[in-house]
Amino acid sequence: MKTLRLHGLKALRVHEEPVPEPRPGETLVRVTSVGLCGSDLHWFMEGGIGDAKLVTPLVLGHEAAGVVAHGEPQGQRVAIDPSVSCGQCEFCLEGNSNFCVAQQFAGQGPTDGALREYMSWPTAYLHPLPKTFSDDDGAMLEPLGVAIHALDLSHLRVGMSVGVFGCGALGLCILQLARIGGAAGLFATDLLPHRLDAARFFGATDVLAAGDGREVREIEAATKGRGLDVVFEVAGNDEAVQAAMAAAKRGGTAVLAGIPDNDRTTFIASVARRRGLTIKLVRRMKHTYPRAIRLVERGLVDVRSLVTHRFPLERGAEAFEVAERREGLRVVVHP
Repeated sequence: MKTLRLHGLKALRVHEEPVPEPRPGETLVRVTSVGLCGSDLHWFMEGGIGDAKLVTPLVLGHEAAGVVAHGEPQGQRVAIDPSVSCGQCEFCLEGNSNFCVAQQFAGQGPTDGALREYMSWPTAYLHPLPKTFSDDDGAMLEPLGVAIHALDLSHLRVGMSVGVFGCGALGLCILQLARIGGAAGLFATDLLPHRLDAARFFGATDVLAAGDGREVREIEAATKGRGLDVVFEVAGNDEAVQAAMAAAKRGGTAVLAGIPDNDRTTFIASVARRRGLTIKLVRRMKHTYPRAIRLVERGLVDVRSLVTHRFPLERGAEAFEVAERREGLRVVVHP
């Protein structure tokens, strides 16, 4: 089978490798669609995320769907949950499997991800897809699952005002969830015009170009100085973090979902302190795939429109370059 391995900074190579043998409790999956997430780009451009560094050539990719190639039911199309927890540690037993101390995550550290033709994965972490779903829909359930977890953390209530700072695929999923969750005002900001167009398409009530704090001034004017109840930072840079906090109301909630460069996030402490903000950080997700599937199946969330570029595995390096340039919304690879 063909695999795409990262050997160093921006160094991706296609390899020919044996098809993996499923171990007890695993199923062999033929991978059909893999989305390129911002965290994949950190590995590609920086050789790691935080203290997780590239040690040996790694297969990236954790937003994935495929077809059961060997096992029951053979031919079943599935979404692949990339986060495998032990189920026995303190955090798993508390219901917080995203904090599992023995967690394995596809495309992270020593665990190869989905940018290959076949992968063997724990059967319990394969979610059957409805017949109406495309392969790309199945892959996009992963960012939708993270968005669901982010919204859970925010404790959004009907009638609240919401700001989404960063309108890539994850931000646009959060935007849609806030809309169906009853947000009374949906403010979306980004630096890129095509992402602002997408935010408008997905239901933002106010779409604002980011930069130099002008989005904060526009939000202040629109809310008559009150600010927003809940703000989501989904850009992975300090400018977006600071803008989100400056746009939040006193006593509001700021949810940080972006992954910053150089493993650092900074903001003006007096702004957050004087507003008494509740600040929460998103760590992957926990058991959100069934909810994500229901939302898409019932037409409440559109993930299909998030995918704008598609590449075969052999052109994987080109796919990463397109994603790095922030062209379109979500780039997917079809192994």
